[in-house]
Amino acid sequence: MRAPLSKVFITCAVTGNLTLPEQTPHLPITPEQIADACLGAAEAGAAVAHIHVRDPATGKPSMEIGYYQDVVARIRAKNTQLIINITTGPGGRFVPDKDEPKLFAPGTTLMNPEKRVEHITILKPDIATLDLNTMNSGGQVVINTPGNARRMAKIIYEAGAKPEIELFDSGDIAMMQDMVKDGSLKGPLLTSFVMGVSYGFQPSPETVIYARNLLPHDAQFTAIGIGRTVFTMAAQSYLAGGHLRVGLEDGVYLARGVLAESNALMVEKARRMAEDMGAQIATPREAREIIGLPTRLAD
Repeated sequence: MRAPLSKVFITCAVTGNLTLPEQTPHLPITPEQIADACLGAAEAGAAVAHIHVRDPATGKPSMEIGYYQDVVARIRAKNTQLIINITTGPGGRFVPDKDEPKLFAPGTTLMNPEKRVEHITILKPDIATLDLNTMNSGGQVVINTPGNARRMAKIIYEAGAKPEIELFDSGDIAMMQDMVKDGSLKGPLLTSFVMGVSYGFQPSPETVIYARNLLPHDAQFTAIGIGRTVFTMAAQSYLAGGHLRVGLEDGVYLARGVLAESNALMVEKARRMAEDMGAQIATPREAREIIGLPTRLAD
């Protein structure tokens, strides 16, 4: 049984790769908008910014290293303490051809695992996500084989980043445990439960408790709600002994029928919720200690 933590950190996932610009006019698209969203979230109380990038011309997800470099440089020019958490999720999607399913169709992004973490080697962020899911995703498939996950983990560690292990179902936790046993992952672990994606963990208090109880006792976790469960799962995460994540990657509403006009407003609401339940919100420096990251000296 884990009690709620006395001090929790908030992660803000500001844009992601699945939220569509037509869902909300407030989605950050350009490197400048993404960086400003991260900085605004930090001012509102987020200790961690989770970052994807997009093509400024189309708004579609991108893996362009130059965009990542631009975002990180803009953040660091104004905030040296915010914990930067960069995705390695893109590059694992397979779309089968309708008539010949062993062939790929448009929308497939599968690539060499080293290519998926190339930007981590260059940018050396504080945290890099590591997805362990192989699962149906709509009419498509996300593929993260054990071998590829191990190759990516090795490079993340070599870059000096800490992996955040993203877990979409209980089988992912079993794979994580095997990777700990063979040394591919090193404790104490930083993990997240992604809940609300079709065919993966579904959001409920029971799911959070079940997943939490499969973790090593010293692992940190955040339960992430997708869509309309963003804030309810943030509350459940805290109550189960975890941290909080919100942001326009995960959902676009601040309340029923009310679009969130910024990531910062989502962080402010999550902060109020947590404080009302008795939590203290960790600063970036305090969150570094909780996670086990080196302290950054002010420039």
